[in-house]
Amino acid sequence: MEKRKIIGNSLAILINRLAQSITTFILVASIGRFLGTFNLGQYTLAFTYYFLFMTLTSQGFKTLFTREISCNPHKIPEYLVNGTLLQFIFSIIGYVALVFTVFILPYSTDTSNVCYTLGLMIIPFSLSNITEAIFQAQEKMYYIPISTVPVYILRLIIIIWVLMNKYDLLFVSTILVISETLIMLIQWYFIKPFVEPIWHINWNFMWETFQASKTFIAIEGVAVLKGRMLVIILSLFSGEVTVGLFGALVQLLQPFEIIAHSLVVAVFPSMSKAVLVGKEKQRHLAEIVVEMLQCAGLPLIIGLLFIGGDILTLVYGNSSFAEASLAMNIVALGLVVTAFTRPLGYLLVANGFERINLIEVASTSVLTGLIGVPLISKYHLIGAAITSLIVQIATSTQYIYAVYTRLFSLRISRILVRPIIISILILIIFYILKILRFNIVTDICIATASYIFIVACIAAYSFGWLKVVWQKMFFYK
Repeated sequence: MEKRKIIGNSLAILINRLAQSITTFILVASIGRFLGTFNLGQYTLAFTYYFLFMTLTSQGFKTLFTREISCNPHKIPEYLVNGTLLQFIFSIIGYVALVFTVFILPYSTDTSNVCYTLGLMIIPFSLSNITEAIFQAQEKMYYIPISTVPVYILRLIIIIWVLMNKYDLLFVSTILVISETLIMLIQWYFIKPFVEPIWHINWNFMWETFQASKTFIAIEGVAVLKGRMLVIILSLFSGEVTVGLFGALVQLLQPFEIIAHSLVVAVFPSMSKAVLVGKEKQRHLAEIVVEMLQCAGLPLIIGLLFIGGDILTLVYGNSSFAEASLAMNIVALGLVVTAFTRPLGYLLVANGFERINLIEVASTSVLTGLIGVPLISKYHLIGAAITSLIVQIATSTQYIYAVYTRLFSLRISRILVRPIIISILILIIFYILKILRFNIVTDICIATASYIFIVACIAAYSFGWLKVVWQKMFFYK
């Protein structure tokens, strides 16, 4: 029963994450197709400010709420009322800070209005934090995708219809705000049957909760600032068109990020348990995850080198997006080191070295600012891509060094053998496709099918499946 509950809750979170990622990808592609690079840049910038201030005012609270409610389920009614009020206060503060920040920066009136409108999502999203924390603490996580996935799909359909009928980005932003408000109301409806709110404001409780959440807020805030800083710097030195191109290329690399995140999160419990078993078990798990990510990342880099520009044109429906192909190839090179970053970062947390993660986030945030401003001001989109690559290398270097000095060394040759073999074969496939000159859709289909076949054959050989099949076919008596 317990195992079934864990699987069910994990599946619920995965469904929610996939639905959110897929609909976001289609939404970004649709804005690029129907409104062009400038409007996509406006949306990317507005979403960046929303995500930054939303994280600063809510994500730290969500982590704390989930932990405290799990340990003290009898306080759920108090958390529901006072936690919601606390989130509301901070979401208002966050929105005012967003408006002030955008107002003092040199953006056009249209861009500022989109930022102001989309930024309103901070309020309903923050209020949903307490309900989702209760669902997680009560192990009723299936309520999360039930309340979000239908809304994600419905709003995507409405937005595509709106874009096809020539409505502007401000109208799209309004729909996004309404959809987040709807999600919040649905979650409150679901929570009513098993939680009876205590309508009493406890100011001491809210103050103590705020004091306890400051560390979480700092960690989440610095992390999101690092991730979104490039977009802000680009907007100040290059404008909305360049931001749109950067947002377009980053969005195409999201499938790898989803794979990496899902794989590492799935393995993290085993990593944590392996701490009690010994370092050899930990090293084995870490090497497996890194190798699997390299098997996905290296062939993707090769594919983008050949057809990256064509994919950008295909997805966004405009040849102007192909200008971002060189920058995308530079950013994609960072996938080689990202394959080390995620698993090693979680490995350090499993061993109690999470302080290293905080140091890494803080140091690379400073690095992003120091090298991003001069590079972007001079080279614009290419400067942003180079900055991203340097920061990814710096992040990975810190984690690899920490693992080497505190835990164990990684067997790099063992990790890279199979990914390199797969990459060489994929390289040959793309050379053949280049000679045959098929269209981009045919190239993608053939390359994908070839990749799946190659990976399947190498997996079968590695695990001895081919030998078993051979013996059964030719030596079975």
